[in-house]
Amino acid sequence: MRATTDIVENETVWSGGNKPLNASYGKMMMWFFIVSDALTFSGFLVAYGFSRFKNIDSWPIADEVFYHFPFLHGIDAPMYYVALMTFILIFSSVTMVLAVDAGHKMEKTKVAIYMLLTIIGGAIFVGSQAWEWKNFIHGEYGAVETRGGQILQFVNNDSGERVTLESFASTLPTDRSQHTGDEGLWFVSESALPTYSVAEVQEGFLANPDLLIKTEMIDAVTGHKIVLDRESSELKILQAMYVVEGANLVRNEYGNRLFADFFFFITGFHGFHVFSGVVINCIIFFNVLMGTYERRGHYEMVEKVGLYWHFVDLVWVFVFTFFYLV
Repeated sequence: MRATTDIVENETVWSGGNKPLNASYGKMMMWFFIVSDALTFSGFLVAYGFSRFKNIDSWPIADEVFYHFPFLHGIDAPMYYVALMTFILIFSSVTMVLAVDAGHKMEKTKVAIYMLLTIIGGAIFVGSQAWEWKNFIHGEYGAVETRGGQILQFVNNDSGERVTLESFASTLPTDRSQHTGDEGLWFVSESALPTYSVAEVQEGFLANPDLLIKTEMIDAVTGHKIVLDRESSELKILQAMYVVEGANLVRNEYGNRLFADFFFFITGFHGFHVFSGVVINCIIFFNVLMGTYERRGHYEMVEKVGLYWHFVDLVWVFVFTFFYLV
């Protein structure tokens, strides 16, 4: 009799009879994962905040980096597309709430419709992030880097707008070879040759009196990057050592190299979470269509994946706030 009682008690516990916080085993495990993942993202954002504070006077200005908008090339639209991406992701969280609510009411058709809308929203966000990465990596204007690691950008003296290297760099009849890893200090190799050499950029700049240099340093009063006068610009361009086009993990044309490192790492890690969520949602969606949860008598699996999706959306709100807005 005692053995039978123990079996019943154990079955009751593991079937949710004595549920902590009135949550099933599956939902408790999802909460454990969310808490641990939240601590990971918190660590990344704290590291980002510390690095930015240490380099506050040279950190890139988000409006000058994220200004692209699809099909509107050449139009300055700072942060518009990032804001649209954020809206789409938050809206997908709304459709997920509606899917969970429909699951509680055992309305299969509505669950399928709202799950599909959630998947579409997540897919659009992932695709938008990939497009943003492409523009960030490719760059548009180009810059040069000094021996001390400072990034020098080029602006027009009259309008103050940035100028591309292509618009002023000279073409010199010199042979250029890609640096390979078996030569030079630390065996560092070049992934690809830049479009122009340092000498071509220098000669073109000196031959064009309408150009000035914008440094990566921020004016504490105006909040904008400091632009040198023509005389100081001519002296500064002679310190150039590298031509920088776009961004990678070594250097970037937008300013402090840590900015690109954190951008790739944090947004990439979050993007992987969103992509994983889209894949999981697709699996749940097809299970809904096949009536798997109807036969089980509940849609708890939709609720569990909904917790994950809301977490991913919430994390993006913090990333968007600290990385793009602040």
